[in-house]
Parts: sequence; C-alpha cells; structure tokens
Amino acid sequence: MSNSFTAVLRPQRAGSRLQRLWLGFISLVAIWFIAKYAIPYNLPDNPVQIDLTWARRLMLLAHISGGMVALLAGPWQFSSALRRRYLRAHRIKGRVYLAAVGLGGLAAMSLAMTTSLGWAWGFGIGTLAVIWLATSGMALYAIVHKQIMAHQVWMRRSYVTTFAFVTVRLLGDTPPM
Repeated sequence: MSNSFTAVLRPQRAGSRLQRLWLGFISLVAIWFIAKYAIPYNLPDNPVQIDLTWARRLMLLAHISGGMVALLAGPWQFSSALRRRYLRAHRIKGRVYLAAVGLGGLAAMSLAMTTSLGWAWGFGIGTLAVIWLATSGMALYAIVHKQIMAHQVWMRRSYVTTFAFVTVRLLGDTPPM
C-alpha cells in the first residue's frame, strides 16, 4: 500500500515544484519589467519625456502603480498549495489584485484616449484595457456567485491580459516594431 501512496505523491510534488519554478520565473520577469520600464516612467530624465507625460502624469502614475501591483500580486494567486493553506491571504490578495486592475485599467483607458501615438495605438491599448477590466470583472462575478472553476478560468485570462501589457511594451521596443 505504501508504494501506491508514494507513487501518487511524487507526481504531485514534481508538479508542485514545476509550478513554483514557473511562478517564480513569471515573478522575476514582472520585477525585471517594473525595474526597466515602470520606474523610469515615474522618474523621467529628459525634457522631451517630461513634456509628453506631464499633462497626463496622474493617469500615468495610476496606470503604472495599478499595473505593478497586479503584476506582482497575480502569479502567486495561482499556487494551489498556497491557496489551500492560506485561503484568507488568497482572498485579501485577490481583492488587492482586482483593485489594482480597476485602477490601472481605468487609467489605461484614459491614456489610450489621449495618446500622442495615433488612433490605432490608442484603439489597441484601449481595447486591451477593456479586456483587462472585463476578464477581471468576470472573475469577480464568478467568485461572488461561488463558481470556483469559472473564477479560476477568468483569473487566468485576467493575468494573461495583465501580462499582455508587458508583451506589448517589449515588442514596441524591439526593432522593427
């Protein structure tokens, strides 16, 4: 009997290790992105950037702050081991994540409407902001109605959308984009 019990535990541990490695990797990418992109936007060092962002400073700070919190809080919400052991912390962090998405998403919509990069960029980023808010709203709706599986699916979609902003920024800095 102990052999069958051990055989069941080993794949779970391996999966758990793989999950921790993946979540750690995503967290490191998020931290790197924040250090490389988000912080410099808060501390512009040239007059052209200051002129471009100063009028929209409050919305930019709200978007960057909300996005940073969502990027950092999101990955560890997917750990089933942490969720089982610390359900209250999971719920609190989930509320923080949703508040950050709300702040960052609304600010992103405002920034998209006032962008100096053209209507196509504004439309694309505005649409991404709407999707960010919608997927997070659906996750909230699902958990309020105790639909756990639907909540998990919508939260995955929400975090993928959160990370989409990272991807857009990285692609925007990659030639010939």
